[in-house]
Formats: sequence, C-alpha cells, structure tokens
Amino acid sequence: MADPTERSVLVEVQGATLRGDLLMPPGARGLVLFAHGSGSGRHSPRNRFVAAGLHEGGLATLLIDLLTEDEERVDQVTRQHRFDIELLAQRLAGAIGWLGEQGDSRELPVGLFGASTGAGAALIAATRRPDDVSAVVSRGGRPDLAGEALADVRAPTLLIVGERDPTVIELNQQAERKLVAETRLEIVPAASHLFEEPGALELVIRLARDWFVAHLPRG
Repeated sequence: MADPTERSVLVEVQGATLRGDLLMPPGARGLVLFAHGSGSGRHSPRNRFVAAGLHEGGLATLLIDLLTEDEERVDQVTRQHRFDIELLAQRLAGAIGWLGEQGDSRELPVGLFGASTGAGAALIAATRRPDDVSAVVSRGGRPDLAGEALADVRAPTLLIVGERDPTVIELNQQAERKLVAETRLEIVPAASHLFEEPGALELVIRLARDWFVAHLPRG
C-alpha cells in the first residue's frame, strides 16, 4: 500500500486553535480520530506507531493535540487540564464537526481511539455526536471517567487492557457493565499499562484495526 499523505492542520474549536496531523492513505475507507492520554500528544512515537498500523487497514487518522500550546505549558506544571474530561470531550466533539466540513474527510465514517484519560473523553464525545461516531476503541483507557454518559454511548466499543494492569482492568470491567452498546473487553496477555512488551502493541493495533474495519460503514 502506498504511503499516506500527511498534512498539518489547525482545528478551530470554541475559540481554541488545536494543532493536528491528518494522514490519509489512498482510497481511505474511514478515519480514526485519536484522543491522547495524560501528557501525550500527536508526536508520541507510540501513537504514531498505532496510526501507521491503522493505515494498513485503509484507515485515515487525525492525531490532534487537544490542548493549546499555552494550555500545554500550564499543564506540564499543574496537570490541571489533562484530567479535565469535559474540556477534552468538547474539543473532540468539535474536531469531529471540523472533519465533517473538510473536503478530504467529509464523506468518511469516523471512529475514535482513546488512550488513558482520552478514552473517557472519547466516549463522552461519542454521545455528543452519536450520528457521526461509528466506533470507539480504548487502549489502556479510563472509560469509567465518562461516568453516567456510558449508558448513552451508541457506538460499538472495544476496551483493550494489559493483563499486568489490574487496577485498569477492574475499571474497564465496571465500565463494560454500564455500556449498553455493543462492547467487548480484550485483555492482552503479559502486557503492562503502556503495552511496551514485545508484540503487545502490535496486538493492540490488530485488535483496533479489525474493530474499526468491522464497524465503520462502507460508503
């Protein structure tokens, strides 16, 4: 498969300018918007690696920093924004709307890939744009942070957790019981929270890619 085209984008959301990287493989069948976890961003090698794996399934990706540069500088000291799930969800919902206005992504079905705290924000955003979000994947995520919104999620949701991450497994199990949409919990053997063990992140990619390919509608 040919390499995806990449362009830097500026996404205007409720007065905030967010920086992102839109990567579009030829003939993309869908697009996955990344909701990064605490202290992570669009330049993260781990996120880039996952995105590259999704491109192999014909999926475009938008890796976006959900905080402005000024907010990021404050957050590095205070950590006050990375756990503001409502703010992150609003920004994600706005980015979904932005994608629907762009010529190269307007017709593509959208999935959300959330990691860590970004998973909670992704699930809330899915309830804000129920007609625009076709699937959600959480990697080592905190879906419990979506709170009461879990019961309103309509998008099929895949929860992926490492076997050596018992606290997050329990939190995902609690969230799974509250989700009424199609849901599956996958536990990656011998993997820790960041899936740094050999082959662990590759398995995450395969699970996520298969979920998105199965649940994003074909045009």
